[in-house]
Amino acid sequence: MTCRTQVKLISDGLKSPSCQLKILRLTGCKLTGQCCEFVSSVLQSSNSRLTELDMSDNDLQDSGVKLLSDGLKSPNCPLEKLSLETCKLTGQCCEFVSSALQSSNSRLTELDMSRNELQDSGVKLISDGLKSPSCQLKILRLSICRVTDEGCGYLASALRSNPSALRELDLSYNSLGESEVKMFSDLQNDLNCALTKLDISV
Repeated sequence: MTCRTQVKLISDGLKSPSCQLKILRLTGCKLTGQCCEFVSSVLQSSNSRLTELDMSDNDLQDSGVKLLSDGLKSPNCPLEKLSLETCKLTGQCCEFVSSALQSSNSRLTELDMSRNELQDSGVKLISDGLKSPSCQLKILRLSICRVTDEGCGYLASALRSNPSALRELDLSYNSLGESEVKMFSDLQNDLNCALTKLDISV
């Protein structure tokens, strides 16, 4: 039985009116982006109770994130926590993530995209999503995503904006200069910034 078939069977179960499952972890299951089609269908189901999904350490790539974002934008989607750590993602997938964050239907409060090649271009797109009044995100993890000073500037701008309610930010092990480290530290004392927990370890 292929991984794709197995995910389809799990998804069929999750769409059952009798299913009460709220947390699903599919870490390191050798999944591909195609499997996200079935997971997305669960998120769009009126029967879904899923509030936490971990798909870390899989070969989802940008195409898989596009499918997941379609589910996140559904008015039926109850998902609050999503982990996509080490999923072979690039900055291009952040366009879909940003679109989901800006959706009035999204309930996402925690997102982990660590250990992916997002770079500054991807962080810019995510920052655009954070600025949206519809964004509900409270925790964002971008550890080891090859973010530089440029990407830090985009995030700082988002954190200063009034709509942003981000409470926790993990930027550890990225290419931050001393001025950027100080900038984020100063942000925690900014009355317009809701940030209370910051990780900028190098």
